[in-house]
Amino acid sequence: MACGCCVNACPKNAIQIHLGILARVDGETCVGCGQCANRCPAAIITVLERVASR
Repeated sequence: MACGCCVNACPKNAIQIHLGILARVDGETCVGCGQCANRCPAAIITVLERVASR
């Protein structure tokens, strides 16, 4: 969809639109706040819990 709502909602600028159609999240920058998912009009964003590596 790439409407940009998620990009605008992200307080850490962790989301970028690539090729005009794909939202990519920088896992190092994302804090998992869920603001992107809350603002997504298509409800296609899911926030997953990170599993700590051993």
